[in-house]
Amino acid sequence: MSETKLPSYGGQAVIEGVMMRGAKSVAIAMRAPDNQIVIHTEKLGKIYSSKISKLPLLRGLVVLWDALVLGMRALTISANQQGEEEEQIEGPLLYLTLAVSLTFSIALFFLAPATVGHLLGDWLTINSPWVTNLIEGIIRILILVGYLLLIRRMKDIYRVFQYHGAEHKTINAFEDGAELTPETVSTYSLEHPRCGTAFLLTLVVFSVLLFTLIGPIESIWLKLLSRVVLIPVLASISYEYIRWTANNLESPFVQAIIKPNLALQRLTTNEPDLEILEVAIASFNAMRVNEEEPTTL
Repeated sequence: MSETKLPSYGGQAVIEGVMMRGAKSVAIAMRAPDNQIVIHTEKLGKIYSSKISKLPLLRGLVVLWDALVLGMRALTISANQQGEEEEQIEGPLLYLTLAVSLTFSIALFFLAPATVGHLLGDWLTINSPWVTNLIEGIIRILILVGYLLLIRRMKDIYRVFQYHGAEHKTINAFEDGAELTPETVSTYSLEHPRCGTAFLLTLVVFSVLLFTLIGPIESIWLKLLSRVVLIPVLASISYEYIRWTANNLESPFVQAIIKPNLALQRLTTNEPDLEILEVAIASFNAMRVNEEEPTTL
């Protein structure tokens, strides 16, 4: 008899909380300043149940949208929970924050490596697109790792990474069929193969391959434009790879090739205490309850 396949739940750490996302709903549990756990739940948009979300490659775009919009919305809700009423982020300010964050990320992780790689290629008179794109990819990885090493030293980010670890531990415990109590969940791994950190590293590696296939681009401006335009393509390919590895974890080959992704997660997760685990579990349970409720038309 074949085992029932478990749903692929995901999540994200937010400010003093955890967001858990299912197939139809999302829940955000946050530790309020008065130490109470506040829970926000809502149904996901129709895009998550649309035909595009089930098509290979195109469904990666849904994940990209998920990471940008839903993730930012969850962070905003959690930030508003911690702040005073006059400090609330909403409306145009929310969209401006999203635009600035997106622009900064593209500039740091795509445009800067491409520019440095291009200049180094000219300086060293390298004519091979494989070599110049490999240099660009190495620079991109170094920037990613260096950025994570830098921000994890910040007190507030360190705590966010504790919530990230709690999210992983909770999902790992659920997938193992364990009782979701802080004491039990604390024994599980900080690593999870479907983590967004793994997605980032995979995207960086595939960028080397894809940009090399394009061949040499003499104009720096055309090169920068190609890096931006191809981000959705890279996101789609990376998502399919992460999905494939997550569905084939019993394979020794897959276990070997995902080790770099799991190792990088050590930079974005920290061991949570029991109170943080309590928040992650509350978020997961609220999401599960909301998943079971019938959708009203």
